[in-house]
Amino acid sequence: MVTKNMTIAEVLQKRPGAAEILMSFGMGCISCPSALGETIEEAAMVHGIDADEIIKTLNDDK
Repeated sequence: MVTKNMTIAEVLQKRPGAAEILMSFGMGCISCPSALGETIEEAAMVHGIDADEIIKTLNDDK
């Protein structure tokens, strides 16, 4: 299960297809070294995106 307190790097390792899902929400910088250390919640806040919606999609789309 993915949570909003997980870093982008953790999510990319744990969840196949996560890169495509994150990019579909406008998080195109997921390969940036500094972004990999951000949590999903932090990255969502920077991009003005609802973190709960991202988490729902990451956990539902399997």
